[in-house]
Amino acid sequence: MIIEYCVAANATHVCVPLPWTKKYPCSVTTTTRRTISLSLFSAFIFSPPSFSLPPPSSKFPVSDFFQIPNSGGVKALDLLLGSGQVPTDGDQVAIHYYGRLAAKQGWRFDSTYDHKDANGDPDPFVFVLGSGKVIAGIDVAVRSMKLGGIRRVIIPPSLGYQNTSQEPIPPNFFDRQRLFTTIFNPTRLANGEGSTLGTLIFDIELVSLRHN
Repeated sequence: MIIEYCVAANATHVCVPLPWTKKYPCSVTTTTRRTISLSLFSAFIFSPPSFSLPPPSSKFPVSDFFQIPNSGGVKALDLLLGSGQVPTDGDQVAIHYYGRLAAKQGWRFDSTYDHKDANGDPDPFVFVLGSGKVIAGIDVAVRSMKLGGIRRVIIPPSLGYQNTSQEPIPPNFFDRQRLFTTIFNPTRLANGEGSTLGTLIFDIELVSLRHN
């Protein structure tokens, strides 16, 4: 299975096809088309999903990611640059996300696109930026996004789940149990695997923000 994406000539943004349109979400006059094959997550290639259901897994070399300044090690790849405001601490933000666990070969443990509201529409995850209720890696990633942007982030264990009460929490009991028993597996932690067990990959779309 093959997907295509386009890269603008000035290399300032990456365009990917989104599920609600067959067109590319940005307009470029001169582009270079590259074809990327679909594969599973591997040690050097992260295989995150595009924004469709069910998500395919497209390759993006780790070298394409940049480390967010002063983030403590969160790496990001902007799939779509937003054009709106940048949130600040105290703002109420709403995001859609795909959450995946690197230790399970990119297993998707949760997606807001599976959460439906009363009308059957995807229900975004809402939180207050800087409140400390969500895992630090998401807080860091969203803080430097613009409204309307889509960003893929690799979150190290130190900025991921530190306990089972941190949000976002998968609503499905079995997904939640599998996630936390993997991250907090005492035997594997004792074997020194703590530096990799909790590595997370999130695709995040910043859909709204409200200043409080």
